[in-house]
Amino acid sequence: MKHAGETGIIGLGKFGLQLGTVLAGLGDRCVGVDVAPARVQLAREVLTQAWEADATDKTALAQLHFAGLETVVISAGDNLETSILVALNLLELGVRNIIAKAATPLHAKVLRRMGVRRVIQPEIDAATQLAHVLDNPGLLDLLPIGRGVALQEVMVERLAGKSLRELNLRRENHVLVAGVQGAGDREYRFVPDPDRPLQAGDKLLVIGYRDAVAAMAARA
Repeated sequence: MKHAGETGIIGLGKFGLQLGTVLAGLGDRCVGVDVAPARVQLAREVLTQAWEADATDKTALAQLHFAGLETVVISAGDNLETSILVALNLLELGVRNIIAKAATPLHAKVLRRMGVRRVIQPEIDAATQLAHVLDNPGLLDLLPIGRGVALQEVMVERLAGKSLRELNLRRENHVLVAGVQGAGDREYRFVPDPDRPLQAGDKLLVIGYRDAVAAMAARA
């Protein structure tokens, strides 16, 4: 379900501006804050609104109505002290959903202890994702919703001729098939027909714990 309201971004550097640009492209309303005039000027070209302000000043955030935002992303992750002060201000203003970028594991730990709902470490997250993709070229994504939950494309070979209902992969392999792409199709069919026999060359979009997905792919 698409979230309601505006998203706030504090820190309009490369990460913050890219986030705002994508959100704006998706049709979302997005406001931003930064202390650097040049960054604010650039952000005004894509965001709903952008202000030059110091987010470590709780009064400034209150005047900019950040207390009324459903989600605020703290992108000022390079400076630990600044990030922590901004998070504290948002928590005291009653912002419920705070997402923060952290520079180090210790920084991330502090933010989580403070009550920040989600903490990301872009370089560590990207490196971890790349390592798993290199280890398993069929892997599309390693999802942050549980320990080792993977989304993977699986090519059908030995399973050809059987339907998803016959295979009962949820019970037999503890994985879910979210979509099927026929050998001649350009796109996945989501919520696939469980009674359609699979054909050699079909692709399955499979989600489950990484070990279970790998085991299922080995017998596909």
